Amino acid sequence: MSTSPVAKKMKSTKIIGTHSGTFHCDEALAVFLLRLTDQFKDADLVRTRDPAKLEPLDIVVDVGGVYDPAKERYDHHQRGFNEVFGHGFNTKLSSAGLVYKHYGKHIIARTLDVAEDEAQVHTLWLQLYSELIESIDAIDNGINIADGPLKYNQRSDLSSRVRRLNPRWNEPASGDDYDAKFAIASKMTGEEFLQQLDYFANAWLPARDIVAAALATRKEVDPSGQIVVFKQSAPWKDHLFSIEPTLQPPAKILYVLYPENPEKEDSKWRIQCVPESPDSFVNRLSLPEAWRGVRDADLDKVTGIPGGVFCHASGFIGGHTTYNGVLAMARAALCQ
Repeated sequence: MSTSPVAKKMKSTKIIGTHSGTFHCDEALAVFLLRLTDQFKDADLVRTRDPAKLEPLDIVVDVGGVYDPAKERYDHHQRGFNEVFGHGFNTKLSSAGLVYKHYGKHIIARTLDVAEDEAQVHTLWLQLYSELIESIDAIDNGINIADGPLKYNQRSDLSSRVRRLNPRWNEPASGDDYDAKFAIASKMTGEEFLQQLDYFANAWLPARDIVAAALATRKEVDPSGQIVVFKQSAPWKDHLFSIEPTLQPPAKILYVLYPENPEKEDSKWRIQCVPESPDSFVNRLSLPEAWRGVRDADLDKVTGIPGGVFCHASGFIGGHTTYNGVLAMARAALCQ
């Protein structure tokens, strides 16, 4: 009696299962993430909706109607499912979020070749959920990004890009065609994940020490404690908002100052307003209205500070030829 291909595979390698047909970003990423683990790094993939074919597989995502980590079953479509990531996140999880919740720390540690219990792993695990995975969970579960009407469309997100990879409605497509397209989609989502992990591990996270040091010395810049100076340009917003609540005495930072070219002694300087939140375009305190859209000598006239370069028309950023000048701009803006 012959043995089925699936049975033969099960003797030599792990097998991941997900549903066949039209695919979405969540299971495409979930499959890629699993292949980043020690347990499933060499796993094959079966795409089917047949319960009998799914039952013997080592792990199943986004199909089957069961969420049970002990049995390696990670579906989210069943009635009564309300699992969330936790740690302040309340969005219902998709299969991507479920796999990431249970395997994310292992994947990050394995990819970076560090111990799973290192503090940076936990920090990156939360940050990547916030920056990438949560939006995939929300879109797959039909959760709008805002309560009211959206002011513009966003169709360049990862979920939209995956959706467009499916065979088109007006072209013939077999199951093999869907499987081939799914492989492309899974690779694309995985590349996005790895690119973001690389950025957050090697650019974003090292900036935290720079921001913490600048916040610790803010009173040396100005007695108000509301102006922070960075000796170099760095991704500061996320770190400022996470560290700021721990400051003693409490402080609300309004402006950050940094050189345009830190390698030059005579670098020009920038003043940037702190927004209400990391992703907001609303500033806590914009630069004075009279400065906005004004440049050079005309800016000097309205500020009374010689050496001005520009003030953006929206009032969120400005420039000066010297550090002392940009600090004077910040102090003047505090008094508006």
